[in-house]
Amino acid sequence: MFTTPYYLVDKSKLLQNLEKIAYVREHSGAKSLLALKCFATWSVFDLMSEYMDGTTSSSLYEVKLGYQKFSGETHAYSVAYADDEIDEVVANSDKIIFNTINQLDRFDAQSANTTRGLRVNPLVSTSEFIIADPARPFSRLGEWDPERIETALDKISGFMFHNNCENSDFDRFDEMLTLIEQKFGHLIEKMSWISLGGGIHFTGEGYPLDKFCSRLKHFSERFGVQVYLEPGEAAITKSTTLEVTVLDTLYNGKHLAIVDSSIEAHMLDLLIYREDARMTHCDGEHRFQICGKSCLAGDIFGEFNFEQPLKAGDRISIEDAGGYTMVKKNWFNGVKMPSIAVKQLDGSVELVREFGYDDFVGNLS
Repeated sequence: MFTTPYYLVDKSKLLQNLEKIAYVREHSGAKSLLALKCFATWSVFDLMSEYMDGTTSSSLYEVKLGYQKFSGETHAYSVAYADDEIDEVVANSDKIIFNTINQLDRFDAQSANTTRGLRVNPLVSTSEFIIADPARPFSRLGEWDPERIETALDKISGFMFHNNCENSDFDRFDEMLTLIEQKFGHLIEKMSWISLGGGIHFTGEGYPLDKFCSRLKHFSERFGVQVYLEPGEAAITKSTTLEVTVLDTLYNGKHLAIVDSSIEAHMLDLLIYREDARMTHCDGEHRFQICGKSCLAGDIFGEFNFEQPLKAGDRISIEDAGGYTMVKKNWFNGVKMPSIAVKQLDGSVELVREFGYDDFVGNLS
């Protein structure tokens, strides 16, 4: 195939998620926007845009990417906009969502002719990690006081709530949406659209899609609002692998295999959240710890069982290497950046991007 390492995006697996997203749109009326902070590999936007309604962003550059590469709506959000970027953000978006009332007031004139919204923090979330919890103590992510929010209603037409994080439990989603209704319902009924953010794993196996659709539709009809979802991981889960090659093996109390990749450089979330990589069919008798090639001592993908002892030249496929992974890749240690390949719906595989020394040099000065 191609020289490793490379990310392989399989459109047929991507399509399985997209079809569920389209089902939710049809049966609930909710629109879905791709969260570019999770996945921004625009080589597959041609397929994704057929099943999704647009993109949502976290920065000026993501806004521009969504506007230029993905058809449909472009929602702009940022924790804080800078003076020198606000005009370009407005020019490249259909809706602009402010994180605070201070920012809304500060850029009132520049955004006056754009559909505007405000992020609201309900102070509850499903996150199990404090680093990722938008409702953590002293969170900077959104306004939380209903009385203060009410003072800004004449400038906005919608809210964005984002308090689901890797939430695959429908009952938990329902519980938190009920809390939002109880606390902010009197404000929501004055809006025309509501984004419920991302982190809802409704494309997962066994998720009660019909109950989910019914709940979304009830919320929409009760308050008279257009509902938006912002799937990131849910849109691309299980669609992408990181293909690597074993470079060396050794025994140091455990059998180790060093591959031509690195979690710090190519799957950073594994390091941040202290998680192992994922592989299937790992039920053999030969257990190996898969290690990255960087100098970081903790550059470890995890331990897995193989049918045969690993040796230099063997190929390994790391699963779920799309979400919050390709967008975070970096040049630590100067380790070769993985190429990007796409497996088309007809089964053909296309190498769409390679990175080389010039990219490494150009990343700094």
